[in-house]
Amino acid sequence: MVKNLLEKMVNGGEVKTEKEVKMMAPLTLAYMGDAVFEAFIRNYLILKGSVAVKELHKNAIRYVKAKAQAEIIHELEKELTQEEWGIVKKGRNQKSASTPKNADLIDYKYATGFETLLGYLFYRGSVDRLIEIMEKSVEIINRNKG
Repeated sequence: MVKNLLEKMVNGGEVKTEKEVKMMAPLTLAYMGDAVFEAFIRNYLILKGSVAVKELHKNAIRYVKAKAQAEIIHELEKELTQEEWGIVKKGRNQKSASTPKNADLIDYKYATGFETLLGYLFYRGSVDRLIEIMEKSVEIINRNKG
C-alpha cells in the first residue's frame, strides 16, 4: 500500500534522471524527504493501533526529531552505498536559513543529511530502497528507545 502510494507520488510515475536529481538543491530534497518520512511514520503508528491524535503526535516525535534521525543515519552509514553516503554528506553540509530550536546543531545537520537521502531516493524512483531505509529506521529507534 505505501509502496503504491509512493510510486504514484513520484512525478505521476515519471522518474527523474540521476542528473536531474543531482541538480536539485539538497535542502529541496531534504524538504521532500522530511515529508515522506513523516507520512511513513504517521502511517506506521496508526497501523500499530488506534490512539488519540495527541498520543500519535507524541509518539511520532520519537522517530522524526533531529536526534533520532542523526542516530538513524549513524547506524545506517555502513549499510549505505558510497553514492548514498555522498548524498547524506551533501545534505549535512548545507547551510540552513533556520537554526534548530530543540536540537543540537550536529544532530540537526545529520538529520538534514538523512532527509536529503530520503528525498533523493524518492525523486530517483528508488521506492524499494526508500522503504527499506525507512523500515530500518523504525527498527533502530524501536531497538534503541525500548
